[in-house]
Amino acid sequence: MPPQRIFALPRQQSLLLPAVINPFVQETKLSKADIIKCVLLGIFLVPIRGILLSLVLMITWPVAVITTFKHPLKGSVEPMTGWRRFMCRRVMAPLGRAYYFAMGFRVVVKGKQVSSREAPILAVAPHSTFFDGIVCIVAGLPSTVSRVENLATPIFGRCVRCLQPVLVSRERTDSRKNTIREIEKRAKSEGVWPQVLIFPEGTCTNRSCLITFKLGAFIPGVPVQPVIMRYPNKLVSLTLLLLTLCQLYTTVEIEFLPPQIPTEEEKKSAPLFASTVRRVMAEALGVPVTDHTYEDCRLMISAGELTLPMEAGLVEFTKISRKLNLKWENVQKELEGFAVKASSCQGGRISIQEFARFLKLPISPALEELFALFDRDGDGTIDFREYVIGVTILCRPANTEDVLRMAFKLFDTDEDQRITRLEFSALLRSALGVSDLNMTKLFKEIDADASGFITFAEFEAFALTHPEYAKLFTTYLELQRYQALKVSGDEGPEWPLEEGLLQGPGPADQGSDSASDKKDD
Repeated sequence: MPPQRIFALPRQQSLLLPAVINPFVQETKLSKADIIKCVLLGIFLVPIRGILLSLVLMITWPVAVITTFKHPLKGSVEPMTGWRRFMCRRVMAPLGRAYYFAMGFRVVVKGKQVSSREAPILAVAPHSTFFDGIVCIVAGLPSTVSRVENLATPIFGRCVRCLQPVLVSRERTDSRKNTIREIEKRAKSEGVWPQVLIFPEGTCTNRSCLITFKLGAFIPGVPVQPVIMRYPNKLVSLTLLLLTLCQLYTTVEIEFLPPQIPTEEEKKSAPLFASTVRRVMAEALGVPVTDHTYEDCRLMISAGELTLPMEAGLVEFTKISRKLNLKWENVQKELEGFAVKASSCQGGRISIQEFARFLKLPISPALEELFALFDRDGDGTIDFREYVIGVTILCRPANTEDVLRMAFKLFDTDEDQRITRLEFSALLRSALGVSDLNMTKLFKEIDADASGFITFAEFEAFALTHPEYAKLFTTYLELQRYQALKVSGDEGPEWPLEEGLLQGPGPADQGSDSASDKKDD
């Protein structure tokens, strides 16, 4: 019985599409009835609430100025004590509650907040709006992590100072290290400092899932109390202040879950501790978890700048970077390369026709199989996420010097260490089964010095910047092998298209799970 070729491979479950494709888009859809209701209520509520908010701010700002007067924010900072701490807890906190009450917020608190000795860090999620600041009021004005720029915000900047935030600066290269050090110092102060409140997601989402947690809250290895937030209202705008003011009331639920005490293993591994806490919070919220992170937001912005749909940049950066050992710069570079291929494609997705056009090759069995390997969900197109996985797992490992030298020898039929245009065209016509194939454009692109022939150095340089061709070549060899065995009738085991793909260590062959991931892919 001749061997049977396998065209579809089981995909590695960990690299399948996430439960939530885009957790960063918040759509507020209003029916005509909702609009009419908002207009009628807004006529009365907005002016009243505007006046109340102004009055609260007129009282809050001078109180904040007095509380923080001559109290340093940088250098050797000590926690507020005495009358300053009394002003924060007994005056500023009630004023904060009054501020949110004036906006129409109805706060429901569940669970019990523990002391800073029991859990020095509060991890709050999901983070979806600037209204989430209400949790600071409910928690008794703990310390927070804040950008330096926030201190310059009129009125509110002075209120932020009352929290004695851990300041983050984008301009300083050592800012992240200093931030972690300060969080650890406060978390291990044995109750001297108030609790540190952190939104571990690091950016706003639409609350449909919990994205990857940043590690700052978990590096100290101290108990963490999870705090979850819900907005039960059927109609609530998390982005438009005016629309929120037009609601009769907006309910926000804040639930303090039992503190999570890290195991010895979790104390040594912040990612493991963060994953445990996130899982507990997701189960309490009844939402899935995904491996999106703030870097996905950056990729979305980059995709928009490259004239691609912004959603094209969503790759679950945490998972992709860990599994494939890719850094931000690598993924950004791949996005730029993908944009060149997909700039003329509808919706930023590449069809097989466009894939063939970019490679300057006709559609052939070898090309169809390579495309099928890239097309992980089988929808007939390749998006950026599939492209990154395909290039890293399929193409770059096939782009070894041994493969390139084998390919070069097949082209170089007279063994004179150079490939002429005639040799180049003859082999590709045979490989792709197209007799009238014009390879002039592709030949000129490889022949960098326009000498009329291709040296191995030129061949290798082109292959390294166009890894798709190396995998296309190995696919052709596998097809030839399959056809030869089929004709001879030799019996043998079934083998997948990627057989021999992972002969040497690729970029994802680091770690015990990564190797198996690549084999399954």
